[in-house]
Amino acid sequence: MADVINVKDAEALAAEWGIDTSQIDFDSIELPPGEDFGIISDDEDVYQEEQLDSDTGFGNVIVVDNLPVVPLEKFEKLEGVVRKIYTQIGVIKEDGLWMPVDSKTNKTLGYCFIEYNTPQEAELAKEKTNGYRLDKSHFFAVNMFDDFDRFMRVPDEWVAPEIKPYVPGENLQQWLTDEKARDQFVIRAGTDTEVFWNDARHLKPDPVYKRTYWTESYVQWSPLGTYLATVHRQGAAVWGGATTFNRLMRYAHPQVKLIDFSPGEKYLVTYSSHEPSNPRDANRVVINIFDVRTGKVMRDFKGSADEFAIGGAGGVTGVSWPVFRWGGGKDDKYFAKLGKNMISVYETETFSLIDKKSMKIENVMDFTWSPADPIIALFVPELGGGNQPARVSLVQIPGKQELRQKNLFSVSDCKMYWQSCGDYLAVKVDRYTKTKKSTYTGFELFRIKERDIPIEVLELENKNDKIIAFAWEPKGHRFAVIHGDGPRPDVSFYSMKTAQHSGRVSKLTTLKGKQANALFWSPSGHYVILAGMKGFNGQLEFYNVDELETMATAEHFMATDVDWDPTGRYVATAVTSVHHEMENGFNIWSFNGKLLYRTLKDHFFQASPYQWRPRPPSFLSAEKEEEIAKNLKKYSKKYEAEDQDVSLLLSEQDREKRRLLKKEWEDWVNRWQRLHEEEKLERQKLRDGEASDEEEEYEAKEVEVEEVLDVSEEVVSFE
Repeated sequence: MADVINVKDAEALAAEWGIDTSQIDFDSIELPPGEDFGIISDDEDVYQEEQLDSDTGFGNVIVVDNLPVVPLEKFEKLEGVVRKIYTQIGVIKEDGLWMPVDSKTNKTLGYCFIEYNTPQEAELAKEKTNGYRLDKSHFFAVNMFDDFDRFMRVPDEWVAPEIKPYVPGENLQQWLTDEKARDQFVIRAGTDTEVFWNDARHLKPDPVYKRTYWTESYVQWSPLGTYLATVHRQGAAVWGGATTFNRLMRYAHPQVKLIDFSPGEKYLVTYSSHEPSNPRDANRVVINIFDVRTGKVMRDFKGSADEFAIGGAGGVTGVSWPVFRWGGGKDDKYFAKLGKNMISVYETETFSLIDKKSMKIENVMDFTWSPADPIIALFVPELGGGNQPARVSLVQIPGKQELRQKNLFSVSDCKMYWQSCGDYLAVKVDRYTKTKKSTYTGFELFRIKERDIPIEVLELENKNDKIIAFAWEPKGHRFAVIHGDGPRPDVSFYSMKTAQHSGRVSKLTTLKGKQANALFWSPSGHYVILAGMKGFNGQLEFYNVDELETMATAEHFMATDVDWDPTGRYVATAVTSVHHEMENGFNIWSFNGKLLYRTLKDHFFQASPYQWRPRPPSFLSAEKEEEIAKNLKKYSKKYEAEDQDVSLLLSEQDREKRRLLKKEWEDWVNRWQRLHEEEKLERQKLRDGEASDEEEEYEAKEVEVEEVLDVSEEVVSFE
């Protein structure tokens, strides 16, 4: 193996040899699967302690204790029983089961070693069989072989840990105090991860922090914007701050692929999947739930991918992320997962099942939490060929009390949409026609906060219209639907409130023939972007729902993503290299559709490439926010003056830029005039002494010159 050096030493060595590392395409370098050639990862040092546990190379070996002590004549029978038990879990290597015998008594010693093909199989065997009852006198005690090595490293005498002096940490909410009230966002382009301020006043992004190889797959903000999480081979890490982004905590989870925060940022869920040695077996899944602040594993879940399959029916392969869905609002009290014929709900006080059992619901297919309250909405399809209707139920947690149920008939499919405050639930129901040859769509609208939870049925004027998109207005009572079958569908807006307060849903308007297939509401409501993604080539319409009028239309060609900032003042559209290789980058628009600035970035990627840093809920009361809205002109005078100063500065900078361009042009003209004067004598010689440079003083004449190039004679026969 070649000598291993860190990145800084490599860059210094490259500079010494005259190599420009910026011209090297590191993305094109591919290593054999599972090989890193000893190259140290950017965060390898973070996990050195955890890596020590597996340095012995026996991570795939378990020790099974409390076996019966038997003589040699019963040795084969006992070995066969043990092998039968453990081959059901994974593939045991050839000669991988060793049961030692006492040479003096010719009896077994009551334990054995089992070597699997992979550490994941060994871990699963330990989990499944530790405490296994072989008979009334023998209960297996199973440990990893590496555990013994770690136990042996514990010193015989206790030594008091060193007390480190307290060092105050950085204020993790400091970024919220930005004097210009700007928002941050993170992007990934190539090997770089960058954090910027959105400086819309100066019409450009303002760099905050940049790091190369900061993550090995993707980055993700926590729901309240306190942390930025990165993913590595050894596990995940969170970083915080306004400008420094120091590492705050690490979470050891080898080969982690996915992460998910709880809504209140108290917990981090990590997920990994490992291929089994037997290709006929399902992947081995490991899910850990960490306390974000302490890094402690609060609960882990291990098993085959089939055990975590979403859908509730057997034979489903793959895992839908997130496996666990959080409920109870920002308090992070409950989380739940869907299983076959059940929903398992856990509480975070003990991280155990509520009432120590799952909710048994035959053939349950989907569920979703209210964003604000501990209420689960679940969907059960028809059973018995339609004899038992489909249903949507609302269940209160932790009491598991059913608050409301609605039976649905002739159902093909069902999808549930919560309004952001949990005030309303919309259930989109696809139903079969009487002939069963086609379907039509309607909506069941639940008014969650009203007495007895009344339900309304909404059907479109043309019931056969295909529903392309649905979205609630955040913090509001309106929703929008894109519907139709043609290339230009219609967009309809509805309100759950009416002027007469009749408690009936009402249609506000329908926009005919729009190039849109996606809806993006402003986080503050009032405004929505009707976006034409993919086949519509990035058509954008900025619509004011209060006034029911279009504010602007625009286009971001080939746009793949639309993302509002947390305040609803600005919106970003992006083109990622995942979908298109050309024109990668992002545009920043004002809420009313004015293009503020454009930034191009090569190799701009990530599933959600342009991520605004979320803001926590405001500390202001609803009354104070309403008072500010009423007196906005008074509060805005200060910022209008600042905006005027910035505008004057930008105007001065623009004038200076034009002045420099004009000077550059004049210098170029003067330089060519001097050269023209210096070559005057040469031109005079070429014109046989004529000095004038004016073309009109000369007469153009055409002279034909004939020249014989070759003469040849050839005798031609006339026969």
